[in-house]
Amino acid sequence: MYRDLDLYIGGVWGKASSGGTRDVLDPATEEVVGRIQDATPQDLDRALQAAEEGFRAWKSVSTWERGAKLRQVAGLIRERVDTIAEIMSTETGKPLAEAKGETGAAADQFEWLGEEARRVYGQTIPGRTPDTRLQVIYQPVGVVAAFSAWNFPALLPARKIAAALAAGCSIIIKPAGEAPGSCAELVRACHDAGIPAGAVNFVTGQSSMIARHLISSDVVRKVSVTGSVPVGKEILHLAADGVKKVSMELGGHGPVIVFDDADAVKAAETCAATKFRNCGQVCISPSRFYVHERSYDAFAGRFAEVARGLKVGGGLEDGVQMGPLANPRGLETAKTLVEDAVSRGAELLAGGKPPSDRNRGYFFEPTVLGRVPDDARIMIEEPFGPVAPITTFSDYDEVMRRANSLPFGLAGYVFTGSLNLATRASEDLEVGMVGVNEMLLATAEAPFGGIKESGMGREGGSLGIHDYLEPKYVKMKI
Repeated sequence: MYRDLDLYIGGVWGKASSGGTRDVLDPATEEVVGRIQDATPQDLDRALQAAEEGFRAWKSVSTWERGAKLRQVAGLIRERVDTIAEIMSTETGKPLAEAKGETGAAADQFEWLGEEARRVYGQTIPGRTPDTRLQVIYQPVGVVAAFSAWNFPALLPARKIAAALAAGCSIIIKPAGEAPGSCAELVRACHDAGIPAGAVNFVTGQSSMIARHLISSDVVRKVSVTGSVPVGKEILHLAADGVKKVSMELGGHGPVIVFDDADAVKAAETCAATKFRNCGQVCISPSRFYVHERSYDAFAGRFAEVARGLKVGGGLEDGVQMGPLANPRGLETAKTLVEDAVSRGAELLAGGKPPSDRNRGYFFEPTVLGRVPDDARIMIEEPFGPVAPITTFSDYDEVMRRANSLPFGLAGYVFTGSLNLATRASEDLEVGMVGVNEMLLATAEAPFGGIKESGMGREGGSLGIHDYLEPKYVKMKI
């Protein structure tokens, strides 16, 4: 099912000019499943030229026609959900059911943003004199360079491609080398739906070289990135020289506050199911659990019980509930974070090591740590893996201070039956998104993004298209 991937430039699939390729591995088996092209600067120059020409053609297409094309892309993705999900599961190891859900969510982005293309409303401002007219119109920013992460290899690029196209921009998308196949299928759907040549371009290869080359080009006017905080900072520096419009969704370290009036057992079940989704490799994953001291035993006990009951394996295996980490870096990080926490006095309640029945692949048991001190590395660094640290609190102001103590601000979660507590905590958490008694936040119709070092701008919702538009003020005397 998995296949070698070419570059897609100017509406044509083709090889890199050097003939160089890179391997794509299945993280469940560590076997090579395909190869991607290793783009050269010459290939990137071709992509920039194609995107520039594609922008001139695509921006003149009416918003109604753009929307129709994007809805057609959504339909093709839904028709191909089984194929795309199998590719995704192979390259990431995520369970097939999760891969199908993500593929559907990617289609939703194209449908929603295709409809938003018709709803980019300007302004008419009353003039000070009868013979003047003041208007604000929105125009596409231009050519977009977009960089996506491997943990959601269809949804993340879909947010960028769909928003750019809806706004009338062209785009060069560079997916993560670990999981490029899902993004390639989105591009294939765009091609098959008749998106004009050059409006969408797909390049693969050495990430830092591609980023430097594209962002330094005068052709690119907008940069979008989903990745780690260090990567985001580097790209922001690159974009500053050209004063380019930037949006980025970076890392998080999602605090979860479980107040003593919440159903601790039910909250634990919800948290555990969400924490171990995609092996914990989710930017908005709940990753620091602050539980009221009166609820700790019930919450931690049930959380550990759920973790021990999860079936771990390759994403295409029957009944698997959690797959492997995406790469050996993630596996090593999980090991060291657990060791550090235990050395500082944390209790190991579940997991803590690679499964004994797996001698290949980047597997790690669903792991729960109890009574974790605040100075443990896992309470400070984003774990991005299947390790859940739980600690206690006794006072509202105390827990809010601890929850807001990090430079991250992507998502946070609250469990309570009190409208007062829910309202206060939602407003006091320093994050871009809050879930109250709910953890599945991402949806096409809502804005997704963070504050502080977790990024800038929003993807999705009615705000998502605006990061790809520039307002223009027009004053007319008649």
